[in-house]
Amino acid sequence: MRKINIAIDGYSSCGKSTLAKQLAKELQYIYVDSGAMYRAVALYGLRIGAVEEDDLKKDVLVNSLDNIEISFRINKAGEGRTLLNGEDIEDEIRGMRVSQVVSLVSTVPEVREKLVELQKKMGVEKGVVMDGRDIGTVVFPNAELKLFMNADLEVRAKRRFDELIAKGMDVTLEEITANVRKRDHNDENREHDPLRLAEDAIELDNTDKSPKEQFNIALELVRDQLA
Repeated sequence: MRKINIAIDGYSSCGKSTLAKQLAKELQYIYVDSGAMYRAVALYGLRIGAVEEDDLKKDVLVNSLDNIEISFRINKAGEGRTLLNGEDIEDEIRGMRVSQVVSLVSTVPEVREKLVELQKKMGVEKGVVMDGRDIGTVVFPNAELKLFMNADLEVRAKRRFDELIAKGMDVTLEEITANVRKRDHNDENREHDPLRLAEDAIELDNTDKSPKEQFNIALELVRDQLA
């Protein structure tokens, strides 16, 4: 059966990863969380002192990029995990500490160049579902299906807040809302590869949609491409 690449872009906390994982599982495609790759670099930067909130030692971070190896694996529970130099960092990169600096790290051209190169290689043989913020515009500009996801900011912040609270993290809705708003601004206004709607992308606003409803819409769009 013919395979395609599926690019899913959109704002933070609008369910890109959830949808991408659902589609990859249904289609038996490879799922790549590009955002986790930037989070992994951000965590590495934090660990070596190259990144702090609103402060970036760019030269230190760039000079360390050759020391960073990012990979993915599936654990026994069937969950996707992100590895940094062989260490499972999935839980750590989802916390507020990394969330507060990942947009800053993603503005560094050398970081984007390194990760985009890796991402492009992953899609050469097709059969990949990748989510992020520049997948349809930069990484897979020729993807057969491009989706752009959005939802009201307050709804996205509440979803993110509920997710972190469920993990036992000590956060407030106010700080999560501020973080989501800041990430939106940074993603839209970065100099290199800003978040934008590709001309041939299909926009999905899931403010009032359940994950199941969203999945059914997306799956139908996939089937149209494969028909």
